[in-house]
Amino acid sequence: MGLAFLPLLLFTFTVLVSALLYMIGSLPSVRPRGVWSLFGVFFAVILSMFSLDRWGEVFDTIKRNKLRTVLTCVSVAWGIFVMVVLLGLGQGLNNGIRKSFRREAANGIYISASKTSIPFAGYGVGRKLTFNNRDYETAKEVEGIDHLGEQYFIHGGRFGGGEMKTQKGTKSNLFGVNAVNPAAFYLSTSDISQGRFLNDLDLELLRKACVIGEPVRDFLFGHADNNGHGDGTVDDPIGQWVVVGGVPFQVVGVFHDDNEETARQLYIPVSTAQLAFNGADRLGMLMFTVGDSNAEEAAVIKRKVVAQLAASHQFSPDDKQAVRIFDNVEGFAKFQQFFNVISLFVLVIGLGTLAAGVVGVSNIMMIAVKERTKEIGVRKALGATPQSIVAMIVQEAVFLTSVAGLLGLSAGVVFLGILPKLIDTELIDNPSINIGVGVLAAAGLMVAGALAGFVPARSAAKVNPIETLRDQ
Repeated sequence: MGLAFLPLLLFTFTVLVSALLYMIGSLPSVRPRGVWSLFGVFFAVILSMFSLDRWGEVFDTIKRNKLRTVLTCVSVAWGIFVMVVLLGLGQGLNNGIRKSFRREAANGIYISASKTSIPFAGYGVGRKLTFNNRDYETAKEVEGIDHLGEQYFIHGGRFGGGEMKTQKGTKSNLFGVNAVNPAAFYLSTSDISQGRFLNDLDLELLRKACVIGEPVRDFLFGHADNNGHGDGTVDDPIGQWVVVGGVPFQVVGVFHDDNEETARQLYIPVSTAQLAFNGADRLGMLMFTVGDSNAEEAAVIKRKVVAQLAASHQFSPDDKQAVRIFDNVEGFAKFQQFFNVISLFVLVIGLGTLAAGVVGVSNIMMIAVKERTKEIGVRKALGATPQSIVAMIVQEAVFLTSVAGLLGLSAGVVFLGILPKLIDTELIDNPSINIGVGVLAAAGLMVAGALAGFVPARSAAKVNPIETLRDQ
């Protein structure tokens, strides 16, 4: 889970433990004398960590209550295990969805032409729309657009028929072809690994330039066939010519993309494609980035562009079917809201489970104090201070919760490590917890153990040695 939820985690956990302690009437009064007593207990516990006799007493108590100790440790370990796994799965879900957004610019908006579904200005429904170069020029006037792109669908559709036969010598295959302008580079997550991307001069001079993905380069310019024969080397493609749809194009760059489907594509100038493939001035899509604008500001920019298109092509601005809009800004904002709800749910469940384990530790320590009443009375009769009695009980509680919690934390981390091998899905990517969360969880366990032990320790400190020895 993100570090943004750490304050909420600590606050919720503190409230849960404090509320449970308050319900059993065990919270100490917040007075100067009480505060000094708490500091005294704290330092006494620290000093007892270096006392072999005190550790001997702790292990002797655990040895005499094996089953009860094991059951209590299991409850604490299970609580931290559940919390770690839930936090890790939440982070994995966050990574998976963010990875899907990384296939395109997170601040990108894509508007493609479709068919009308509302009668408008004397036109009926079902009218097919086609954008043109004038729409691109008009959209430049909209304030807030960072990079404005245009794309011509050579075969009429973005998701169908976009592949064309691409050939180099005797090698040929079908690859996706995108007829775009230079702004398309800012609307993708691709990186240039060789050469350059398309520039304004390519469009202006109608150059037959192309930028190919690394898989396209490896296939057309590599020295290995599908059976692995050959030396496996790849020729430098920059400056070489390939034939795309029967038209020769010169390779000016190679790009890398983590998405295999995107990487198996080529980019060519939109102006050249319109001329070479009988596109006239037609466009299939306008796309643009909105910089650092939030979802509300991006929606305003989007409405302005749609209004321009509606005025130019005579369709209703309220016609949701006339243009298809893919808004990454709005989609990411909705995902963030969804993730916040999931995160809160995970925290409540995990902390509730952990709090139940801590209460179990407190209960076992209460029973232990009850069984050791005579021993505590003898200690006080021999001069043991209330602080030393409290420190003894608190040290045992801290030890139990720390060991059990660290075991649960380790088991949770190990489980998250092997989880990707057990499930194969893009929805959950690299489930893990932040190192800061692990450190705070370990520290929180020690604090929780101290609180769990403090309740019975106060009862032990109030034991009257005379009455205890008389009763026994």
